[in-house]
Amino acid sequence: MIKGRKTSYEERVEIVKYCIEQQNNYAETAQKYQVSYQQVYSWTTKYETDGVEALQDKRGKRKTLDAMSEIEKLRAENKLLEAKNKRQQMEIEFLKKLEEIERRRS
Repeated sequence: MIKGRKTSYEERVEIVKYCIEQQNNYAETAQKYQVSYQQVYSWTTKYETDGVEALQDKRGKRKTLDAMSEIEKLRAENKLLEAKNKRQQMEIEFLKKLEEIERRRS
């Protein structure tokens, strides 16, 4: 079990992006970024239910969402949407390949 470490908002966005691209492989993502499995799972679930704003650490004195520039919010959301699109494209390619293999067998 890996002990958790402090992460920035940008790191959490990057970790969730990687996890989504890897078909939600939490163990691999946790190992690569040296964070706990539970934390990766939690961040990914929060993103999927509440969006990119849920990845904000609301403890202590941090920038509020109102204080964040619109560009910062959009960049983070854009990264995550790119990861989601990449995953969907991989799924489409996989299904096409599977269909091709099934046609060869027939």
